[in-house]
Parts: sequence; C-alpha cells; structure tokens
Amino acid sequence: MADPEDLFRLGGKVALVTGASSGLGRRAAITLAQAGAMVVAVARRQEALETLSREIGFAVACVVADVADRDNIHALAETVSKPFGSPDIIVHAAGLNTREAADDVTAEGWDATLGINLSAPFFLSQALVPAMKEKGWGRIVNFASLQSHRAFPGGIAYGATKGGITQLTRAMAEAWSPYSITANAIGPGFFPTELTQAVFSDPERAARNAAQTCMGRNGTMEDIDGPILFLCSDASAYVTGQVLMVDGGFTAK
Repeated sequence: MADPEDLFRLGGKVALVTGASSGLGRRAAITLAQAGAMVVAVARRQEALETLSREIGFAVACVVADVADRDNIHALAETVSKPFGSPDIIVHAAGLNTREAADDVTAEGWDATLGINLSAPFFLSQALVPAMKEKGWGRIVNFASLQSHRAFPGGIAYGATKGGITQLTRAMAEAWSPYSITANAIGPGFFPTELTQAVFSDPERAARNAAQTCMGRNGTMEDIDGPILFLCSDASAYVTGQVLMVDGGFTAK
C-alpha cells in the first residue's frame, strides 16, 4: 500500500488556476503550490497577481488575461503552457455575479456572466484536454455554488450559470474521464471573498447565513484547502462528475 500522504502530493504537476488574483482562486493557487505543484495563475489584475507571486515564490507564473475572451482562448492555452509545460490540473475559479434582479437583467450583464462563469471553463478545458489525454492524467475542478441548487434574490444570471456548471461537470466527466481525466466541482457556501463582500459587510446578514448551516458558521479560507487538494490529486482518482458542497451543511439543512 502506498503512503497515504503520497496521494495528496502534487510534485511535478502543473496547475492552472483562473481567477487567481483574489478569493477562493487565490487560495487554491497557494494551496496547490504548497502541495508541490507549479502554478500558473491567470487573472485580469496584474498588480494582484504580482502580490500572489511574491507570496508563493518561485513555483508560480502569472498571466494577465480575460478568460471570457473566446477569440483568444487557444492563444491563452499556448501561453499558460509555456512556463512549466501543459497543465495537468485546471481550476476554474474566475467568476462574476452582477446581482441584477430578474426584471433588471441586461443583455450585456447576462452575456458577461455566462461568458466567465460557464463558457470559459468549457472552452479553456477543451483547448487543454488534448495534452492531458497524451499524458493519461488530468484534473478539472469547476466552481459551482449554493445557487446551483436554490434561487437567491438578484441571482438569476449567476444561478443559471452555476446550475449549468453542475451539468457541465457531469458532461466533462462523461467525455474525458475514459482518458483518466476527472472533472468535478466544488460548491462553496458563504466565504469572505470579493463576490460576497456585500454579505459579510452586513453582520446581521452574515449571521443569518451562518445560522442556516448545520455547523452554525460561515466558511473560512482554510476550509477550502482540503477539498481543493483532494480533487486535484491522486486521492480522488475514482471520483468524477461530482459536485462537492463545501458549505457547512447549508444545502443539507
């Protein structure tokens, strides 16, 4: 039997993380680097990426790009493969929530939300999967949401994309898991990120959300480390097409 700790080690693996400049994407990049992966961090904000690079150290390369720019997706795939080779792991953490009420949704807001949250994970994965097939190993981790399962006020566009992510994850698994490429998703509860700033800036609202969980608290950044490492490593070799809710039991209650 192999050393159980070896199941979670990522030495020699290349991990691409989108939305790495802040929030859960940033945390994922740090966690994977600490586990031994060489990390390619992608986001639109160069200054934030440079800060991340200084924190991680030598095993990181930063790429400033808009993952929703579909016309340049193949160029992006080539760019992220230059520093360390083609990615073995892709974490799609880039996200957008316009928080428009149903009656106020604009075509621009709708298209932007779908472009980043749903289209980018598919088309970027599609461009990078051929190299994973050649290696016979790959990990794709999408980001679902509480809104994959229930409707929130002002979340019709965001919720539509996160509902789509659950099915996209299954479809990716059906298409690519025969090549030992797993596709799974993490469904975070309420974590203190830029996307949830409005929630955490209101103590009463944050407390109400915490009370709806089985554990009686909202998430901390440390809570995402184990799940992301599990889904990106050999520990999850026979897990694919699944959505792991990391929500303190919010969806169970």
